[in-house]
Amino acid sequence: MASSNFIDYVKIFTRSGAGGAGAVSFRREKHVPKGGPDGGDGGRGGHIILKADKQLWTLLHLKYRKHVHGFNGISGSGTGKSGADGEDIILHVPLGTIAKDAETGEKICELTHEGQEVILMKGGRGGLGNRNFKTATNQTPRYAQPGEECQEAWVILELKVLADVGLVGFPNAGKSTLLSVLSAAKPEIADYPFTTMVPNLGVISYRDNKSFIMADIPGIIEGASEGKGLGIRFLRHIERNSVLLFMVPADSEDVAADYEVLVNELKLYNPELLDKNRLLAITKSDMLDDELEEMISETLPEGVPYVFISSIVQKGITELKDMLWDAINEGIEEEVEEFVEPDYDPLPDYNPYQDRIDQENDEEEK
Repeated sequence: MASSNFIDYVKIFTRSGAGGAGAVSFRREKHVPKGGPDGGDGGRGGHIILKADKQLWTLLHLKYRKHVHGFNGISGSGTGKSGADGEDIILHVPLGTIAKDAETGEKICELTHEGQEVILMKGGRGGLGNRNFKTATNQTPRYAQPGEECQEAWVILELKVLADVGLVGFPNAGKSTLLSVLSAAKPEIADYPFTTMVPNLGVISYRDNKSFIMADIPGIIEGASEGKGLGIRFLRHIERNSVLLFMVPADSEDVAADYEVLVNELKLYNPELLDKNRLLAITKSDMLDDELEEMISETLPEGVPYVFISSIVQKGITELKDMLWDAINEGIEEEVEEFVEPDYDPLPDYNPYQDRIDQENDEEEK
């Protein structure tokens, strides 16, 4: 996905359609004296609907559509004719899109499943025609309901990329290189910081035709929570990831210290990120011998699985994929509850013809 085409934040003004007014009409035919009221109801205003579409990866198509107005319902007419409903407007958005009220910041909805639809702005109800107000004491009502007003608001749409594994690391830690080796993705790779300016996604093939999705986000640095570097704008894209893969290059002065800096930045952004499964990959390890790897291993934090990898010479890549797959699927088997036999006697089999059979048997005995 090109950097100029990846849009993960848009602000739009949405307005649903107003309901149509009910009609005031009376039946007037030559041979029908005192026909009475026959005003039809107004049509419903059009909704503004968000629909999740897995074919979309960005909000680019909404970037220049700042105003979205729904269609009004048609007013009712005589002879009991109801007005047509206003046409709904459906906005297709990528999976992982969140809608928020621009003024209050309150979350309106979240779309995570293909085909999921949410009414963002509800169309106004149509007004009732005067035929609905006829009573024994008021047989000629000369009034009807107006249509309900529309809803309108400024709405923020944010995209949080859905992926199984999120890559976290400093600039030039080898994240994009790893993604390009493991998948068919072609992220920009260069020898200067902040080469990656937007998130990149890749599908990683695994054994037995299995696969998982990996997301590479722009590198973060110490002080990112205060706006340094690219800040923490793109960290929202790893909030949905099942596993976080921390990547620290082997030429770092202190691998463990760099890892703690990354963890601290995530904690300042959202402490809940620390509840996710974490793995540590020491990249560019083709420059290390066994003795240096052992020395670095002794300094690494306890309880965090780690692996030494090199994307260039394919060192540790298979082991890394195995670790990621196990981490993604960790705990799934525990969630499957075993079937427990009921501790009561099941009901006997019921035969609807048993009464007739018993009756015939009694007659034969007689």
